[in-house]
This record gives sequence, C-alpha cells and structure tokens, in this order.
Amino acid sequence: MAERKPIESWLTDMDGVLIHEGTPIPGADEFLKRLRESGKPFLVLTNNSIYTPRDLHARLSRMGLVVPEENIWTSALATAKFLDDQRPGGTAYVIGEAGLTTALHDIGYILSDVEPDYVVLGETRTYSFEALTKAIRLIDAGARFIATNPDEVGPSAEGALPATGSVAALITKATGKDPYFVGKPNPLMMRAGLNAIGAHSETSAMIGDRMDTDVLAGLEAGMETFLVLTGLTQPDDVERHPFLPSRVVNSIADLVDLI
Repeated sequence: MAERKPIESWLTDMDGVLIHEGTPIPGADEFLKRLRESGKPFLVLTNNSIYTPRDLHARLSRMGLVVPEENIWTSALATAKFLDDQRPGGTAYVIGEAGLTTALHDIGYILSDVEPDYVVLGETRTYSFEALTKAIRLIDAGARFIATNPDEVGPSAEGALPATGSVAALITKATGKDPYFVGKPNPLMMRAGLNAIGAHSETSAMIGDRMDTDVLAGLEAGMETFLVLTGLTQPDDVERHPFLPSRVVNSIADLVDLI
C-alpha cells in the first residue's frame, strides 16, 4: 500500500466505535481527550438522523464522552447541506425526527405535503402507514426521493430495528423510484464533513466498525481507513469484501497513540 501523508484530521463513526448500546467503549474517552488537546480537526459522524448535534453532545456527555456540538456531523446535516446546494429554499415532505427537521429548517426549507420538491426519508422509531402512504403518493406525483442513509437495520438493546434503508426499499417497491442516499457510504457525506472542518482527504483518517459504510465511504473519499472490531464487523468478515481498510485494530484504544 502506498505511503500516505501524516494524519492531521480524524473522522470517526460513533456507534460501534465510541459507544456500544449506550455504553462507552474502553479507550474512547482517552481518544477524544487526545484529539481535543491536540488541536487537530475532528468529527464524530453518525448515519442516524434522529438527533441534533446538541442532543448527541448531551447524550455523549452523560456517558463521560466530551464532544463539542461543532464536532458532530450527522446524515441529517449532510442531507440538509446537499438540498441547500441543489435547490435552495425548497420544500420537502419529511418522515423523520427532530435531527432532520431541525437541519432542514436551519437551511430555510419549508416542510409541506403540498407539491413538495422532495420527499425526505430519515430515521424514526415511529414509522406510520399513513406517512408512508403519503410519501408514496407524493413521489408518484413527481416529488424527488431522498433518504438520509441506506442502513437497513439499527441496533437496540432488544435486537435489530428496521432502519431507513429498509423503509426506503418499501417505498421504492411501491413507486418504482430509487432514493438518493446522502449518508455513508456516499463519499459526499465525508467530503462535506471534511469541508466543514477545513480538512483534506489526503491527510485525514476515517475510523469505523462497518466495511460497507464506514470503510467504503472513507476509501472512496480518499482517506486512510481504520476498522475496529468493537461493532458489527468481525475479523472473518473483512476478507469477504472486494476492498480492504488501511488497518484493522481491536478497538479505538489501539489508535490513541497515533494522535
């Protein structure tokens, strides 16, 4: 593998890397402390669009993990940035929670179910048949279909939960229209995040626990990639993919000394 420039900026996934089912992963607090003290630009990323950065800052703080709001980048923020670039001041029918609706309000979007420019599908724990039916009819009528992320399932203490990708598949089956997914592994989310902190891909690294989203997104964005084994991916899973991370480590604790 070609020698890379020293790492000056860090991007890291949240679930499976820093926390697992609401509990900090050993080494996460020290890793974040080193980042803050180093002054290097960094972002904590999540494909989950439910929470605002302020919400996530508070949730992480209660676990003893200090991440400033400005260092949190969600698929909801990336989706809002994409829509603002594509069609400023547009309208959208949204299925999602405060993280997504707040991000769209902040860019000046109007949320409406009357001839919206877009149907935007995000994460929620209360998908309703009524809302999905309305989304399908609006897409049939010409609304463009956007989804925050392609994750098919999400973690919970009780087991897997259907996530945005699964619900998007239902809408696609009903309409024949595929969504444009903004979140990982779309490198758009990574590049927008890098731009937000003034970082460059050739001197940045991405840490994640999933090959199909975190590592792939980092790879396609031109970053160095680290896979941790504290989340969904097990060692035997790595070789099943046609691409590899720059390095596989047991946990975030193994990367503290690289900062």
